[in-house]
Amino acid sequence: MKFGGTSVANGNKLKHVAELVKSYRDRGDQVAVITSALGGITDTILAAANDAVREGKVSQVKEFIADITKKHHMAVHDAVSEEFAEEVISELDARIEEIEKALTGICYLGELTPRSIDYLSSYGERLAAPILSASIRTLGVESQSFTGGGIGIITDDNYGAAHPLDSTYSAVGEHISPLIENTIPVITGFIGESEQGIITTLGRGGSDFTASIVGAAVGADEIWLWKEVHGIMTTDPKLVPEARPLPVISYIEAMEMSFFGAKVLHPKAIEPAIRQGIPVRVKNTFDPEYPGTLVVKDEKTSHNIVKAVTVVDKVALINISGAGMVGTIGVAARAFSALANAGVNIKMISQGSSEANLSTVVDESHMKMAVRALKKEFKNGVVGEIEHDVNISVVAVVGAGMAGTTGVAGRVFGALGENGVNVIMISQGSSQHNISFVVKKDTAAKAVQVLHKELGLEKL
Repeated sequence: MKFGGTSVANGNKLKHVAELVKSYRDRGDQVAVITSALGGITDTILAAANDAVREGKVSQVKEFIADITKKHHMAVHDAVSEEFAEEVISELDARIEEIEKALTGICYLGELTPRSIDYLSSYGERLAAPILSASIRTLGVESQSFTGGGIGIITDDNYGAAHPLDSTYSAVGEHISPLIENTIPVITGFIGESEQGIITTLGRGGSDFTASIVGAAVGADEIWLWKEVHGIMTTDPKLVPEARPLPVISYIEAMEMSFFGAKVLHPKAIEPAIRQGIPVRVKNTFDPEYPGTLVVKDEKTSHNIVKAVTVVDKVALINISGAGMVGTIGVAARAFSALANAGVNIKMISQGSSEANLSTVVDESHMKMAVRALKKEFKNGVVGEIEHDVNISVVAVVGAGMAGTTGVAGRVFGALGENGVNVIMISQGSSQHNISFVVKKDTAAKAVQVLHKELGLEKL
């Protein structure tokens, strides 16, 4: 069971989580827990680190340390009995002192490296885990807290987005499997350590990734990701109030949805579960009886052709065109190599059979360096124009049932045309699990609303 930042935001919520975990333990389940940091803590630590680089004021560091200490002491007061409080506070104070030393050093050095960012980022979880473990013990259930590295999550040294080595799975299994029969291990999400013992972080979706790693390592029946939502939704409820939680989706659908805007699951985070074929369930911490969404291997778990409509903002369209491209071998290869060498991630690709036009969608933050890299690569005149547009959004229609089903694209684009939504670019892979297209940013919400209704997703 993994609990996100909203689920463990403060002491009262940590206490609620401890009671929730105990309730499943009382039913006879063996449980391992992965925790995120208290609400907003990681962001505030990194903000303090950036302030230390810019301003170098030790007095500011001391103010920050006082604030973070107060917040965590309050959480202990709310979640932990007196019997265990002193021990936990002593452990927290020692770790907070380490944060203070690191931030003070940054003040004097005026430098913040990727390795330092990972070191500081890890403290949110390393402060939360002992409190949650003690809160479980307060309820009369045995519990121990561990860091990710401490249980064997050994990674490469790609700071900020580290990947576990294959040896991680056997090491974690050997460490955790003997414990869960008699105790509830509480493990820090998001962090591991390199072979040299240096702290690393797993990147976006890191706590989910930790849960998936631990679940795969111990051969769990299911991996549960507790969040503040009822599951994976048919679309963003802020855009469509009628959006519904999906009872069952496949791994491939979950990954497609995540790539195209759904923030509930990150594809990397469920990769270990996919490897072992372990179902992943997304549940609501604050409505635990609701079944949530079950993510499974089988793509034929539902007769619904389309499962969801998602939208991606903060993207840019780059269009490469020119008569000189027609019949010229290697234009696409040169374009993609130039973008890769510039560190640009490509989200979508589309090319007409005339070969006179190649369109790509990239993150808006990558747009300038993408255009610069392409202009440098094609300064010889093969390409006539390189244009860009940031006033766009990507909308994706996702569903494993689309594969081999005729008429889905017709319904999608017919409904958009009838409602005055102009489509700028279209992309669909041969797997047919996803139709994605580009529209003007100011029509994206309308496109999602139209398609959610047209495809009957409010009835799922």
